[in-house]
Amino acid sequence: MSNPLITAAQLSQALSEEPPPVILDVRWSLNGPPGRDGYLLGHLPGAVYLDIDADLCGPAGSAGRHPLPEPDALQEVLRSAGVREDSTVVVYDAGDNLAASRAWWTLRWAGHADVLVLDGGMARWLAADGALSTATPEPALGDITVRAGGMPLLDAEGAARLASEGLLIDVRAPERFRGETEPIDPVAGHIPGAVNVPDGPNLAEDGGYRTTAELHARYTPLGAEDPDLPIGAYCGSGITATRTALAMTAAGLPTPAVYIGSWSNWVADPSRPVGTGE
Repeated sequence: MSNPLITAAQLSQALSEEPPPVILDVRWSLNGPPGRDGYLLGHLPGAVYLDIDADLCGPAGSAGRHPLPEPDALQEVLRSAGVREDSTVVVYDAGDNLAASRAWWTLRWAGHADVLVLDGGMARWLAADGALSTATPEPALGDITVRAGGMPLLDAEGAARLASEGLLIDVRAPERFRGETEPIDPVAGHIPGAVNVPDGPNLAEDGGYRTTAELHARYTPLGAEDPDLPIGAYCGSGITATRTALAMTAAGLPTPAVYIGSWSNWVADPSRPVGTGE
């Protein structure tokens, strides 16, 4: 898989060419405020706003807090945003690559190959003196067809199997992994057999990713370069794990399968085992 990241300078150049990429603003925060508020105050020229919860995920429930959307619903959203079969799509968020990673992963899962993430999002765009707009575009209807299955995906059974037969990475903070605290879900702990590699250290101070070499060095000691080692990742609800998947892909490593339901789905079934401690 080619490098899925684009810099502010590269995007600025791409926007001056024909046809320009489709730009999706997916700013989002788990605890608010709504990303649309920031979009209305200023966004990249031509960007269309999509909401992670309402547009790019299905309804929360036993499948997890951020399950996959129904393909037909996602197709309608993407066509309304102007995404065509031959579009280059660039997604961005406020700067921590979190929502943008989930958007990238979802579009790739939907079968659209040409998707890039603006590394460092709005923060790096502004640092590079990138232009902003307050105009709300009205793109022509796109013709994308969603073909689900474009990215490796895990369910609970697959995650449990990977934890015992391969490498299952828990990307949450160490205290959540150890079961010392759980700020969101009803049960604390981790999937037995998982290895804790927190996602946070992948980020530079401004929120974008660290260098490719630094990202590579975090995962190669785990055997991530081994093409025969099955690798998966999970988090609390299937968003932060996609940021790890993007980081590993950008580092030139195999893209891990993502357990989209993640911990929020795992603990929905009280019969599933829970690990604590290291």
